Amino acid sequence: MDDQTRIEIEAAAFRRLQQHLMEDRLDVQNIDMMNLAGFCRNCLSRWYQEAANERGIEMDKEAGRVAFYGMSTAEWKEKYQTDANADKQAAFEVAFKENVTDKA
Repeated sequence: MDDQTRIEIEAAAFRRLQQHLMEDRLDVQNIDMMNLAGFCRNCLSRWYQEAANERGIEMDKEAGRVAFYGMSTAEWKEKYQTDANADKQAAFEVAFKENVTDKA
């Protein structure tokens, strides 16, 4: 497989993951994803932002989230985010420290 085809396939797989998370599974909360998998939609939007920045495209955190979510963070939270109980919040603190803080 040539590099261009590989890149196109990887991009298609990313778009399908994005669709799955943004359309098919709105019921899955970011905190649950982080606690179980060590990443969430916010991580994906940050990776998108970082990739843009590495290519000389200026993009801040909120612009990265809008690009991934298709809406502002505030709008997403209002539409889809639910409250997390104390156990989920405590697990998130651990997962965030293990998966994001040391790698950001």
